Amino acid sequence: MSRFGLLREHDFRGLFLADTASQAGTQILMLALPLVAVTALRASEFEVGLLAACQTLAFVMIGLPAGAIVDRLRKRAVMIVSDWARAAALVSVPLAWWLDVLSIYQLYAVALVLGVFTVFFDVAYQSYLPHLVERERLVEGNSALEVVRTVAQLGGPSAGGYLIQFLSAPFALVATVAGFAWSALCLGTIRKRETLSRERRAHLGKEIAEGVRFVFGQRLLRRIAGCTATSNLFGAMAQPMIVLLLARELGLGAGAIGLLMAAGGLGGVIGALLNARLSRLVGQGPTMWLAIAVPAPLMFMLPWVEADWRLGLFALFEFVGGAGVVVYNVTQLSFRQSITPEPLLGRMNATMRFLVWGTLPLGGLLGGVLGEVIGVRNTLLVAAGGACLAFLWVFTSPMRTMRELPVLEDSR
Repeated sequence: MSRFGLLREHDFRGLFLADTASQAGTQILMLALPLVAVTALRASEFEVGLLAACQTLAFVMIGLPAGAIVDRLRKRAVMIVSDWARAAALVSVPLAWWLDVLSIYQLYAVALVLGVFTVFFDVAYQSYLPHLVERERLVEGNSALEVVRTVAQLGGPSAGGYLIQFLSAPFALVATVAGFAWSALCLGTIRKRETLSRERRAHLGKEIAEGVRFVFGQRLLRRIAGCTATSNLFGAMAQPMIVLLLARELGLGAGAIGLLMAAGGLGGVIGALLNARLSRLVGQGPTMWLAIAVPAPLMFMLPWVEADWRLGLFALFEFVGGAGVVVYNVTQLSFRQSITPEPLLGRMNATMRFLVWGTLPLGGLLGGVLGEVIGVRNTLLVAAGGACLAFLWVFTSPMRTMRELPVLEDSR
């Protein structure tokens, strides 16, 4: 069956179209929000790092209870409410800019609200796919959705960059608002309805603890969490510094920055196309650690980037990194979904998100502090050194040589 065979099914198509709109808006948001701070508000290195931390702080604050809450609710409804809430928060930025009252503190507040509803959306989203498709088709479904993400990553930054250039960064956020609204409308077309359990639910704290025990009781899940958390920590340190390097130190326009970042999307498309072949060639376990190990050393090139031919070094890093992210995400997410009983999916995903995204605000904050103290380029060197260690979590586990990762029956 082809990778896109699931698109023939109405309900999966609704999820696919919703994800397309949401991802396109999100890619514009990733570039536009920090550029609002850098170009419109003249934010410092620390303020840009703190803004990055605010965007992901919710994964630490509410990540665990969100999973238990999502398991009690209809996941499609959670996603729709989250889309509309994020759209409402974002529309306040261009409105405040138009009224000449926009401040860095409003951006912090908007980032926090976006983070809260992104937590709920992502936990519900990752737990919803097994409701729509059979478990043996999870890799097919996740691969199709990863293609959406990478195509959005390919076109989103460049389109967003030119939107920012012609409309200004605050007003470019309107495109993201439209993406979230369209996502909510597409989710509303899904016909298959979830059935909530009539069983009496345990205390919320006990349900959270059950999800935590499940994740920590699975040796392979622990290793995946450690690998992803480490990679995210140092990636979050680097990201705000990359924006400052390109926009402030090199003086590149938003359109040029977006075009360079689109190389990551192109790499992601290649990664999505090669993922299945790579897994068959070297096995699922080696595919996972190679996807992290190969791109990481390329981060050492970033401090030497200048506004000349060396911009190609940044594009190369983005391209290889984009491919690695897609291959890694498809492999580890499909494994997580196939190893987890359906009643625990929300809590498993929330626990994993808490562990692996919980390092993002710390990374953003560390990047901002280090950027103030040792400079943007030296901070990128520190981030590169740390990123090279992430693959060891998987490499030193039984997954190093596993051709096929275990499924539910023999997951321990």
